[in-house]
Amino acid sequence: MQINIINGPNLGMLGLREPQIYGALTLDQIMHGLAEYARSLNVRISAAQSNEEGVLVSHILAGRELCQGLIINPGGFTHTSVALRDAIQAVDLPCVEVHISNTAARDDFRHRSLTAGACLGQIMGFGPMGYHLALNGLVEYLNSRNNKDDL
Repeated sequence: MQINIINGPNLGMLGLREPQIYGALTLDQIMHGLAEYARSLNVRISAAQSNEEGVLVSHILAGRELCQGLIINPGGFTHTSVALRDAIQAVDLPCVEVHISNTAARDDFRHRSLTAGACLGQIMGFGPMGYHLALNGLVEYLNSRNNKDDL
């Protein structure tokens, strides 16, 4: 099983950017830990990060034939990107949206996600562990769906 991980703008600054909100781990450290966890689930991940919306759309679309699911942290594009939402819907893969912080407890403009409606679920507020929770939930969902197909 292959899961595509997409990280949006400014997430490349994790470890430096507002550590009181996002923690001290870098995105590379988080993705390395996630890859180790994925191996324990017999899953492979591929991860991409970009500050450019079109690059993120291209990563989502490119994964259509290569992976069985998607985890996305759209960063600031969460609240603005119809293009990311459309790409998630276009690939028709189960997707989980992740946010390191609890966006519902932050600025009013962060309370609305344009991308969440195209996703299977949303996990936020658990710090970097949210990626592990998303991966676990997505793998469980895919396995249960595959088992139903076998009946």
